Amino acid sequence: MTPSSDTNSPEAAVPAASEAEAPGKAAAGAKKGLGSHPLLLWSAGFALLVLLIAVLLWWLHARQFESTDDAFVDTHIVRLATQIAGQVIAVTADDNALVAPGQPLVVIDSADANARVAQAIAQQAAAQAQVANARAQIQVSEAVYGQSRADIAAARAPAQIASLDLARYQGLLSLNPAAVAAQQLDQAQTTVDQTAAQLEAALKASQMRLAQVGANHALLLAGEKQVEVAKAQSDEAGISLGYTQITAPVAGHVTQRSVAVGDYVQPGTQLLAIVPLQLWVTANFKETQVARMRAGQAVTIRADACPSARLTGHLDSVQRGAGQAFAILPPENATGNYVKVVQRVPVKIVLDGIPGDCLLGPGMSVEPKIRVR
Repeated sequence: MTPSSDTNSPEAAVPAASEAEAPGKAAAGAKKGLGSHPLLLWSAGFALLVLLIAVLLWWLHARQFESTDDAFVDTHIVRLATQIAGQVIAVTADDNALVAPGQPLVVIDSADANARVAQAIAQQAAAQAQVANARAQIQVSEAVYGQSRADIAAARAPAQIASLDLARYQGLLSLNPAAVAAQQLDQAQTTVDQTAAQLEAALKASQMRLAQVGANHALLLAGEKQVEVAKAQSDEAGISLGYTQITAPVAGHVTQRSVAVGDYVQPGTQLLAIVPLQLWVTANFKETQVARMRAGQAVTIRADACPSARLTGHLDSVQRGAGQAFAILPPENATGNYVKVVQRVPVKIVLDGIPGDCLLGPGMSVEPKIRVR
């Protein structure tokens, strides 16, 4: 009979014990291996320290700046419209062309405007002729009035003599009734009445001449006012004539051209727009970012249209109020439930310069970074 293996025998117990001790020996060997490499521990600690220092330096550097991607190029676009009605006979500005201040852009037919200018000039000349005539009439009437004053003096002397003669006759008659004939007394009385009537007529004629002088002065004043009105009409016609040629008020690029030769335009019709050369950036920062922003702080700008170009600028101003306050329908926070939302505040950033190969225009996206510390 072949003897069977017994697991409870001492020979079988020895291998089992060896297998149980194997994992512990392996762990002890591993711990001994890590502890036997202190350079590895120092390297890991040094790397961790460098990482902490790098994070600290990055935070110290990043806290000096405030940035946003809610920013765009901005400017005051100049929109040109006609102020008179007429037919367009020339358009000298092409799309996207660079124009200088005072450069003609659109020409409107000036025939009607020229006719109104000629009519206004004729009316002004007629009014000036009326003024000259009134001045001449004043001179004549003043001379006639002077003559009437001389006529009064000439009429007053015979009246005084006639009155003295009548007084003498009446005195003699009272002393000696036979010394004066009744015919002489009647003749003296008649002479007094005639000279008095002549004096009265001279006085009335002088008053009429004086009134005529006043009337001529009134005509002169009316004529001068008419000259002013005619001059105003002439100036207005000249201004309207100037409106037939639309020029560029600023330097910039032509955009949104909607006019062509032959179009009949009405006052207020928008013809084209000009984007000025002066551009800036409007950046909408969170209200929690503007606490340290001050005018004059340096700004670096990255433009999506020219990512390789380095743009610089400076902070010009911060708007007093969040954008929502100027909306067409501002929020009513006093009604209903309220949820606090961090608002955006527009900040104006002036560009120090734009590279020639960087094409920027209103509405283009940029990313400004403002140094606030």
